[in-house]
Amino acid sequence: MSSQLEQLKAVTTVVADTGDFEAINEYKPQDATTNPSLILNAIQIEKYRPLAAEAVSWAKAQSSDAAEVVTKAADKLAVLIGSKLMEQVPGLVSTEVDARLSFDTQATVDKALELVALYKEQGIDTSRVLIKIASTWEGIQAAKVLEAQGIRCNLTLVFAFAQARACAEVGAYLISPFVGRILDWYKAQDASADFDGANDPGVKSVTHIYNYFKKHGYETIVMGASFRNIGEIQELAGCDRLTISPKLLAELAATEAPLTQKLLPATEKAEAPAAMTEQAFRWEMNEDAMATEKLSQGIRQFAIDQEKLESILSELV
Repeated sequence: MSSQLEQLKAVTTVVADTGDFEAINEYKPQDATTNPSLILNAIQIEKYRPLAAEAVSWAKAQSSDAAEVVTKAADKLAVLIGSKLMEQVPGLVSTEVDARLSFDTQATVDKALELVALYKEQGIDTSRVLIKIASTWEGIQAAKVLEAQGIRCNLTLVFAFAQARACAEVGAYLISPFVGRILDWYKAQDASADFDGANDPGVKSVTHIYNYFKKHGYETIVMGASFRNIGEIQELAGCDRLTISPKLLAELAATEAPLTQKLLPATEKAEAPAAMTEQAFRWEMNEDAMATEKLSQGIRQFAIDQEKLESILSELV
């Protein structure tokens, strides 16, 4: 019998949630995605430090202002790592916009265009690039602008159905609902509750989003992310895409039990409702304590790791 990883690849596009080139080479995913935390971890590994030095050298040639050099170096490093990942996966690579811009639509658009331009300078086919943006209202509106220009977006840190729906309504290419972080919140509220298998609140969230998108004909891809165990992955087999850490990829590769496809495209179709207003979006987020807390926490953590990354780069300037 083939491993559960191979069985999963037959029904779901598997994406590597890592900046580790060796892990990607071992598990051969279709796509790869990064974020500031993963890039920070990568450049602290000695073999990846030359990429940081290359990014700083390039940035110094662009500006004499130290702060601007660090900012440009961080962007260049993200693109260098993304370019390396593209050598190892046949599909798409997500590169994230600075989380500190999450509440500024125009600044997010501008940063996305800068990242795309850097990829072009690397000679990369930019149709393989996904611009990763936090799914705040402002981020979703930035995705609307970018998608209209042919720049595909990955809307990340999705915790609420309101976020998912708003992303689909602006034509976002892909969303990343965070399964494990949703589970974390509910376990913190009630550690004794049964959250195994289909009872996992993160699994329930992604299942609901997937079924809603398929029923109403939205083309936005649903990519479950942030898994805590392979049980969550098994329950979402059949989802459009799943982005999985090397640790859990290894566990799936070592598991040979049959894998059942749990998510299937809807047979019942319905017309999509009118698009959400900003007021409705903000009210639904306000009413969802989990989503509000986890979105804020996620943005803060990515911002902290971005600042740590810039601190390391500043030492090289």
